[in-house]
Amino acid sequence: MTGAGRFAPSPSGDLHIGNIRSGLLAYVRARQTGRRFLWRIEDLDRVQPGAAQSQLEVFAELGVSPDEPPLVQSERLDMYTEALSRLEGQGLVYECYCSRKDIQQAPTAPHSPPGAYPGTCRDLSESERERHRQRLDEQGRSPALRLKTDNAEVTVQDRLLGEITSPVDDLVLKRGDGVFAYNLIVIVDDGASGVDEVVRGDDLATSAPRQAHLAHLLGLPQPSWLHVPLVVNSAGRRLAKRDGAVTYQQLCAQGWTLEDVYAWMCSSLGFAGSTGSWSSLDDMVAGVDFDRLRTGETVFVPPMGADG
Repeated sequence: MTGAGRFAPSPSGDLHIGNIRSGLLAYVRARQTGRRFLWRIEDLDRVQPGAAQSQLEVFAELGVSPDEPPLVQSERLDMYTEALSRLEGQGLVYECYCSRKDIQQAPTAPHSPPGAYPGTCRDLSESERERHRQRLDEQGRSPALRLKTDNAEVTVQDRLLGEITSPVDDLVLKRGDGVFAYNLIVIVDDGASGVDEVVRGDDLATSAPRQAHLAHLLGLPQPSWLHVPLVVNSAGRRLAKRDGAVTYQQLCAQGWTLEDVYAWMCSSLGFAGSTGSWSSLDDMVAGVDFDRLRTGETVFVPPMGADG
């Protein structure tokens, strides 16, 4: 197999049915295109003990086994440090002393999208920087590190959504609490693992231009992108435990079988009428046609009687 796809859940709890669908689609795409299927444990931020193993066990029950041992981000801090050093060597990193409130209250820079960092700390003098460092130190805080950009628009091609265009602002590379930021580590890990196509939920589609820009700066190959639609609750918001039985474990407790899971995958993706119902992973691999995949959100209604 050449190239790779991947699933990279955060081990912050049990996976809900929408997470599972995205992960299964990543697996299906890898199998259909002859890529390796990799698993990444993104454990630098929110971690619930035992969640990473539980997530792997759920996918094993569904018939999915990664082709290589999972990559664990907390074991790769030296790789992220090295990538950050390379950007610093290009003069593209600066300290940011702003709080979230500071950024929200600051005027938006010209031609920048709403919510973009306005560049407050980009051109401070050294004496101003030292004053801000001292202020944060007195508060028990440290500065974040940001990427210096020109807010230029970057366009990537998505297999399902077409062109995705977004300005790349001065994004965070390392947070003030010392945690490396998602946009940096994901492109470093994908490059190191040979991931050449990213299949994930379309809530992350606007991150693709940022990651493509970082890949260019770091001399890493830019993957292709395939952002799949989300599964939401009846109010159109992301699924959560308060919505009822939404995790695999909860659904099994309500009487769902593997066949039920795959039958729901088939209908939710819009293939029930053309391929018949699915009852296994092999059915899903054979039945998914990414050229005909729905682009709209899917509403999940938990089984009646679920206690959440």
